[in-house]
Amino acid sequence: MSDKVPPTKPNGGTGGAAATKTAATNGGTKASYLYNPTSRPPYRPKPYNRRHENRPRRNYCCCFCCWTILVILLLVLLGAMTGTVLYVLYRPQRPSFTVASLRIHRLNLTTAADSSSSHLSTLFNLTLSSKNPNSYLSFSYDPFVVSCVSSSSDVFVGNGALPAFVSDSKNDTIFKGVVVRTSSDVDVDTVKSLRPDLKKKNGVSLKVEMDTRVMVKMGGLRSKKVGIRVTCDGIKGAIPKGKSPSLAPVSAAKCKVDLRIKIWKWTF
Repeated sequence: MSDKVPPTKPNGGTGGAAATKTAATNGGTKASYLYNPTSRPPYRPKPYNRRHENRPRRNYCCCFCCWTILVILLLVLLGAMTGTVLYVLYRPQRPSFTVASLRIHRLNLTTAADSSSSHLSTLFNLTLSSKNPNSYLSFSYDPFVVSCVSSSSDVFVGNGALPAFVSDSKNDTIFKGVVVRTSSDVDVDTVKSLRPDLKKKNGVSLKVEMDTRVMVKMGGLRSKKVGIRVTCDGIKGAIPKGKSPSLAPVSAAKCKVDLRIKIWKWTF
């Protein structure tokens, strides 16, 4: 005979319902197992992963950055190609200057008998020319300051001026009768530097310098005004005797244009 197991009452202390299950063993004896639903492990939801939420935003940002960089590179490449094509078509060149003639009317350096003071009196007459070799560019010059100095000692011997002018494309501008002069007292160091030049048999070496500001125009494009210096060296002239001026040979004179100007993407 098998033992009877009295029914188990619900456990009121735990607050949950309890049930009894009876199972047969090998010997025919029934064993009871107490089933408590509260003994199950509690449900714990998995933590929410924010990586999946941020990933689309990051993808959008990467795509936007890549497209932005690609557009910038294309614009830079397009600008470079356009500049190259325009440079080949226009071929911008610097203007050129020449000293067509130089007459020395007066070049006197006098010193007092007691060597207390010295006076320099000069008068030069120049013919200058400017040439614009460009077909599509024009140059707008401010008034020039023209200076004459001795080449070997770099002593100032006179100054003059040129009016403002515009040099259009393929244009030659000639200025005749440009007067360069001075009449001033000089110090002892200037006398020591200039006196040997005046005593040279082959004539005194002179250098003409011109300074101003220029603006370049190309169609609707304009550059900023920048400084320009023109230096013409290699001029030798004899000191005049009497009232007749001496003509200085200028065939060997070379003029150098010191100009660095930028218009759009070109620098010349």
